[in-house]
Amino acid sequence: MRNHVTSILFVCTGNVFRSLVAEHALRARAGTGSGYLVGSAGIEARPQPVHPLVRGRLLEKGADPSRHVQRKLTEDLLTGARLVVAMGRDHQEFIRRHFGREVPLFNQICYERDEPVLDVEEAIPDWEQNQEAAKAYTLWVIDYIWEAIPALLARVNRI
Repeated sequence: MRNHVTSILFVCTGNVFRSLVAEHALRARAGTGSGYLVGSAGIEARPQPVHPLVRGRLLEKGADPSRHVQRKLTEDLLTGARLVVAMGRDHQEFIRRHFGREVPLFNQICYERDEPVLDVEEAIPDWEQNQEAAKAYTLWVIDYIWEAIPALLARVNRI
């Protein structure tokens, strides 16, 4: 049976953490031949590399983000996606304001919870002084997104 939703776009701020992790987790967990076209983009996407901590954790899980190309969200990317998933409320608001489109949060799709997946500086305001907490939170978010993908797939297949 072919998947009803074939193209999914995850959106965050810089396209080097949350949306990147969701993209690679979905690809890895859905497997080849799943029929999904998966992508990610950022509402700002200022040039920056994927943090070694993010890259390392994804590699540990069997996903290789080394070929990731950071992308800024555009109308074409939105139009090309059957399902657009925002990681945070600011991403939802940006898409609503700039593109006139309502999109669900990651946690709404996965768990029917109206909760954002916070970025490091949102969850740990003093992250620059509290590097251990920032590291622990970053790894927790990667693991959380990775473990949420089966729930996302179950819900997406019903959409």
